[in-house]
Parts: sequence; structure tokens; C-alpha cells
Amino acid sequence: MTGIPDGFSGIPVDALDFYEDLAVENSRAWWQANQARYAGSVREPLEGLLAALEDEFGPAHVFRPHRDVRFSADKSPYKDHQGALATTVPGMGYYVQVAADGLMTGGGFYPTGADQLPRLRAAIDSPRSGQDLQRLTDALVRHGFELDGDRVATRPRGVAADHPRLPLMRFKSLVAKRVHGAPPWLSTPDVVENVRADWRAVRPLVDWLTEHVGATEQPRR
Repeated sequence: MTGIPDGFSGIPVDALDFYEDLAVENSRAWWQANQARYAGSVREPLEGLLAALEDEFGPAHVFRPHRDVRFSADKSPYKDHQGALATTVPGMGYYVQVAADGLMTGGGFYPTGADQLPRLRAAIDSPRSGQDLQRLTDALVRHGFELDGDRVATRPRGVAADHPRLPLMRFKSLVAKRVHGAPPWLSTPDVVENVRADWRAVRPLVDWLTEHVGATEQPRR
């Protein structure tokens, strides 16, 4: 197993404080004045965590901190969290996030193409693969994970009201997440093994999604 990077001591509490302060003044001027703090308390510790997990889950992408405000009424320029994703295919894999309310881990997918949703629903509808997904998501919930994602309000068109897996059929994206808050191990090297344990727990879900949904086959525009 790859060792913990030299100098890595966990995710400092100041990472959470950084996002509390950002919520008070989410502006370009504030960000520029606190860029070194962002690098030292948020991005570099997160990169250290991901480097320690790369041996098992592969390289992770740290998302950019800027928001896309082109089509949003909220013009706040910066995200209220820092996330990263170790992918199996684009948009699918293992996730970790740091925000004012602490650490969140999980795994799943957000679609990157319209062809993925029909495959997701077909696999949920199929008795064998659908029952497999039901069993593994039930197990995740029993172990403290929450199922999340975009979903339709009632049921997809053409799906019977008595479908045995209707709650799963409603999902348009699907993730299992665990919100840890700020446990004592967050700011210690032990955060590596705690995140590793969560990612291992969600691996059956990520594997199921990778097999039955997979990457979009639509060309990028």
C-alpha cells in the first residue's frame, strides 16, 4: 500500500473555517486575499489525501473552485465546498468533499450524456441486475450511507406505480454518501483509512454502475 505523503497531517480544521468565512464574503477580492490559505488548508491537504488513496482507487480529479454562474441567479463566484472524484468512467466513481459542515465521502454517478439514464432504468427494471442494486443499496443504507441524486417527483413515464423498485427507478443520478462532519480523526493522518473504508464500502455500487450504465457513448459537443 502506498504510504502517506511526507508532511501530510490530515485535513485541518481551518479548511472548514475557510468555507465558513467564504460564506460571509463570497467575492473575488476576498478569495484573492485568501488564496494562500485556500492552498495550504484546503487544496494541498486534499491532494495529499488523494495521493494516499491513489494506489487503490487511481488518480482523482480535484474540481475547480469557481462556480459556473452563466445560467444561475446566484452569482457567487466560488463554490461553498471543495470536491474531488476518482473516476472509473467520466462522471462516475469515488467522491470526497470538504465544506464548512465538514467531510463528506461517497460514490456513484452524475450523467454526462442522455444515453446513460435509459441504461440505468433498464438495469434497475431487469430482475437480476435490479435486485442486485436493491441489495447493495439497502446494505449501504444500513451501514450509515444516504442515497442521493436527482430524481423525478413521482415516477418515470411508463413505469408502473407498483414497480417493486420504484424508489430506485425515480433516480436520474445516483450516489451513496456519508456525512462525517468534523470527527477528531479529520485533522490526523487517520483520515486516509477512514475515507478508504468508505470508498471500499461504496465500491459495489460504483462497480454496478460502471458495468450496467458505463460511460456515455454520445460525442462531446
